[in-house]
Amino acid sequence: MTHARRPVDFSGSVTPHISDYLEYCQGPASDIYFQRAADTLAGAGLDPVVTMEYFGDRDGLLCGMADVLDLLRRSLAGAAAPAEVWALADGSPIAAREVVLRVRAPYSGFGRLETAVLGTLASCSGWATAAREVVEAAGGKRVISFGARHVHPLVGPIMEQAAIAGGCVGCATPLGAERAGLAAPSGTMPHAMILVFGDTVQAALAFDAHMPDDVLRIVLVDTFKDEAEESLRVAEAMGERLRGVRLDTPWERGRVTVELVKEVRARLDQAGHRDVGIFVSGGMDAERVRQFVAAGAPLDSFGVGMAIAAAPPIGFTSDIKEVDGEPRTKRGRIPGVTPAPRLERVL
Repeated sequence: MTHARRPVDFSGSVTPHISDYLEYCQGPASDIYFQRAADTLAGAGLDPVVTMEYFGDRDGLLCGMADVLDLLRRSLAGAAAPAEVWALADGSPIAAREVVLRVRAPYSGFGRLETAVLGTLASCSGWATAAREVVEAAGGKRVISFGARHVHPLVGPIMEQAAIAGGCVGCATPLGAERAGLAAPSGTMPHAMILVFGDTVQAALAFDAHMPDDVLRIVLVDTFKDEAEESLRVAEAMGERLRGVRLDTPWERGRVTVELVKEVRARLDQAGHRDVGIFVSGGMDAERVRQFVAAGAPLDSFGVGMAIAAAPPIGFTSDIKEVDGEPRTKRGRIPGVTPAPRLERVL
């Protein structure tokens, strides 16, 4: 039997209107069984003080805790009994199964937030952990997060904040930079702009003429001609105004290689442009970054996107460990509070 599909209406927004983030996390973005549990417990007149612990399934770098604590503070403000919260800070290295958060409060005050808390810690910690791996591979060279284009726009800036927590020094979107406390986002010109101009030098000169002085003059040099040739053309045209060139050669042309970076550096130096930096991007991950560093590629910065944005989440779990002071948990876990000496009282 064939069922007719309902036609998709593209006339309106496909994203929900989130006027109250707390309510959003407690309701439409929460697993439905938490709402059903809340309704059942309320109907039965049960609202004990429970102790719940949260932990991850592998080593990594903790991120997302600030957002989680903000949700908990707002949610627990009206709790029927005083609440206590202990946590590790964002940026803390964590071990598998280490307790990173403990909440002791009436269950009704935070039970419906379980999906949001676990999801926030899972995604943000996964992104931050991947960013840290890339940054460590870079051996002191700057790493910029270019991954917002690889995730949904509602979470792109959150991903970028996590990348900064992992050690990246810049990110692409204004909101990501704002959340991470950066003065400004990073980025200069796309290939699309250069294609519209039809010539890299013309595009570079126009960019220089119309952008404020605090925007770095870093020019893409792989759109039309050989990268070394374009680098020299742009350097001659812009002179001391040129801060750097970006190599983003696509895989169809062999991607950016160590040899290409060395050639561009040598040709710039020979022409007297020793102060022009080299920035590489395009399919960079921790392994490729390590290869460039090990080979002594004379570059200044890496742009990394998918390797951070598509990082696997760290699987976080939460367990009730006490109910009204009585040690109680599910089979396979140990009842009672888990020793976690690194936790600090935050509420």
